Amino acid sequence: MSLQGKIAVVTGASRGIGRAVALRLGSMGAQVLVNYVSRPDAAREVAAAINQAGAQAEICAFNVADTEATTAAFKKILDDHGRIDILVNNAGITRDGLLVKMEENRWDEVLATNLKGAFTCTKAVSRAMMKQRWGRIVNISSVIGFVGNAGQANYAAAKAGLIGLTRSMARELAARNITVNGVAPGFILTDMTKNLSATISEKIRSEIPLGVLGTAEDVAGAVAYLVSDDARYVTGQFIHVNGGMYMG
Repeated sequence: MSLQGKIAVVTGASRGIGRAVALRLGSMGAQVLVNYVSRPDAAREVAAAINQAGAQAEICAFNVADTEATTAAFKKILDDHGRIDILVNNAGITRDGLLVKMEENRWDEVLATNLKGAFTCTKAVSRAMMKQRWGRIVNISSVIGFVGNAGQANYAAAKAGLIGLTRSMARELAARNITVNGVAPGFILTDMTKNLSATISEKIRSEIPLGVLGTAEDVAGAVAYLVSDDARYVTGQFIHVNGGMYMG
């Protein structure tokens, strides 16, 4: 599944799932733009690992929740590289809390990053991909977007919104040979889950038929397939990487 000669942008790529995706796409030959907001050292480490493996990578700082900054960043990428072939909308945050106690700004922050950010990035690349008549867009949703979760109404709403965005954009862009798909991870071992108590971790494992939490590399494998030519006839779909805890 070679991506030689392709330009890929991965948002939120300095750690966790984004990092694993960036490394995987680099290993397939893509030139990777490693996006970050607040971890320049981590982003540089990801880019360095890709470069040392024989591919090309560079870092790019912008907050997907900032429409003006994001639009400007994509314009610069297009000016510098002439094209963008692959976009992985991975950037996301959590601001958990029960709905009855949730402050409006915590709702807005999550929707701005997790949903509006994907809209802004997709809009920024769509015209260029349409001119190229080729593109691959992958949105990282979550099992929570399909089943919901107490204390995560904002996160669940944003991730569920990505489902509708993915399928709508898939219909809009298909005629130009652009596929838009999603990956919905379950409970994955990342910085966002490593601080769970042993009791909660064990409860989660008990609900997963495979009996283990997934890894970021498991998610990266699904993304790798969706951006490859092997998935040329797949669009508007979601791959669930969750060990069987949700079978939709």
